Amino acid sequence: MSLTRRRFLTIAAAAGLSALAPGARAGDAVRWTGAALGAEASLTLQGMGRAAAARAVGLCLVELARLERIFSLFQPDSALSRLNRDGRLDAPPAELVAVLEQARRFHDLSGGAFDPTVQPLWALHARHFAASGADPAGPDEAAVAAARALVGMDGLRFSARGIEFSKSGMAVTLNGIAQGFITDRIAYLLRGQGFRHVLVDMGELNALGPRADGAPWRVAVEGPGEDLALDLADRAAATSSGSGTPFEASGRVHHIFDPATGRSSREARRVTVVARDAATADALSTALSVLPVERARACFAASGAVAAHIVPASGPMIRLT
Repeated sequence: MSLTRRRFLTIAAAAGLSALAPGARAGDAVRWTGAALGAEASLTLQGMGRAAAARAVGLCLVELARLERIFSLFQPDSALSRLNRDGRLDAPPAELVAVLEQARRFHDLSGGAFDPTVQPLWALHARHFAASGADPAGPDEAAVAAARALVGMDGLRFSARGIEFSKSGMAVTLNGIAQGFITDRIAYLLRGQGFRHVLVDMGELNALGPRADGAPWRVAVEGPGEDLALDLADRAAATSSGSGTPFEASGRVHHIFDPATGRSSREARRVTVVARDAATADALSTALSVLPVERARACFAASGAVAAHIVPASGPMIRLT
């Protein structure tokens, strides 16, 4: 599973230069595509000319590589990988501490539904389904209970001086918020370079202003449930769905774990959040995927997000504003 994150945001306006509105000059648009933290990524820049856009993309790629050396679970020498391997990390990068602080906020806001320490559950399920003849129902109760004993933000201590787990075997995944954080950092960098018409997709979306023609960026959300169209300008969006990374063919066992049970969440088939920043949209879309609808409503109301679109396990889409 090289692309480990759910991704259903299809950017119609950035599908190619031919998608530019009538009257816009193709020479004023540059699009880069690649990957960030194991998810498809792209930058679409308009309104500053190709030379300026190409230089800015180069700066973004340098920053992306730097941030991946902090947050990647794929790079064995990243700060996060070293923390998970050694159980502690002295003098951690400021960005890692900042994201953990944001993660703690969403953990508290969601009553524990958002919990970055669920990595032992992910590792358990990955090992289980990699084995020949694996039970499609997932690991047995004893194995899940043992992994759950390693889950909990109260076992994670962090400050600018260091990060440390209270139990051997604990580990963190920040895939539920770091992609949003990176998306925001790239958008901030581009704003500092003078860009005002950019769509940043580093696994989550941040629309820096409208398109150069004044129209909002159009985003199509697909996947389980009814399709959804979003218009973004100076807004961010993220979508979570268990169907993005299933462990087995039916899709019932997937990567969005309920920390309270140690099993894949059954509350929502897809959640899309629009917010003022991508880190909020990213973390909140994960949290709302785990919470029952009424608790999800309360969490959303306290979050400061702009909108949420929840496709529940059954029934029509629920729209929160």
